Amino acid sequence: MIKVGVVGGTGYTGVELLRLLAQHPDVQLLTITSRGEAGVAVADMFPSLRGRVALKFADPATAPLRDCDLVFFATPNGVAMKQAPELLAAGVRVIDLAADFRIRDVALWEKWYAMPHACPELVAEAVYGLPEVNRENILAARLVANPGCYPTAVQLGLLPLVEAGLVDSSHLIADAKSGVTGGGRKAETHLLFAEASDNFKAYGVPGHRHLPEIRQGLSEIAGHSVDLTFVPHLTPLLRGIHATLYARITREENFQTLFEQRFGDEPFVDVLPPGSHPETRSVRAANTCRIAVHRPQNGDTLVILSVIDNLVKGAAGQAVQNMNLMFGCDECAGLTQIPVLP
Repeated sequence: MIKVGVVGGTGYTGVELLRLLAQHPDVQLLTITSRGEAGVAVADMFPSLRGRVALKFADPATAPLRDCDLVFFATPNGVAMKQAPELLAAGVRVIDLAADFRIRDVALWEKWYAMPHACPELVAEAVYGLPEVNRENILAARLVANPGCYPTAVQLGLLPLVEAGLVDSSHLIADAKSGVTGGGRKAETHLLFAEASDNFKAYGVPGHRHLPEIRQGLSEIAGHSVDLTFVPHLTPLLRGIHATLYARITREENFQTLFEQRFGDEPFVDVLPPGSHPETRSVRAANTCRIAVHRPQNGDTLVILSVIDNLVKGAAGQAVQNMNLMFGCDECAGLTQIPVLP
């Protein structure tokens, strides 16, 4: 059994991670931390976990994290980078669901996240945890930077085109929408029901923290610098990301076949038949990305539709997928849930 600790188990990503780990056949949950809720039974805060998680939240200062085989950080940005070095030195492997290790250029990270990096020496070692791109490197990783939710949907949608060099990578566009859980489990005015319900708006148009992460990933896939216009939107959904991606064709190909072949062996990417329009509810609570390929009016622009559950393939599910790879488990272990409908 893999002895697992979860740092920061009180947010939406944290409870989603607990839901998946509690039914994983190869996992023993050893400790779940929270400074504010230390001593409180996890199932008292999250009744959905009654009968499945018997632990109480532990204070991070006294939790037996060093006794774990793996520690997940489901914490705000800036937490994992302060605690990861000590855990790694003790032989504990780490998966960070925040952004502390995603961007290789430390100065660029500090610019976008407005804080000094606490352990820049580990950034180069961290493996970016997008299995469809970095599976082999994830297998032996000590430290995995779990991708962001928008970056997962956008990169998977554009991956085959950029990888094969079939589109103009200097003029890519990602128009993406997210449910309110993407903003975290906190009290902020724009996330209140009266503000987000019956409403739809763009945000972060001048620049969003996920932009450098997406550009970095696509540039590494392409082998050269990639430019991207990325505009996120907030929608009145609890879960889900829908990314509409635009790419100008530079070389002809059977694009449907390209996507089907590229993702044919990927257990969590589903390329839909021609003419399909994937819905966010078709992936709700599942670790699945569904993709559809369109070429409107047979013109020179491809439109790729990519949907994920932001809390699963966009966060906790992908983290568990990475854990499975790191510890030699079946990659699909604990992740075979059928999406919830309605």
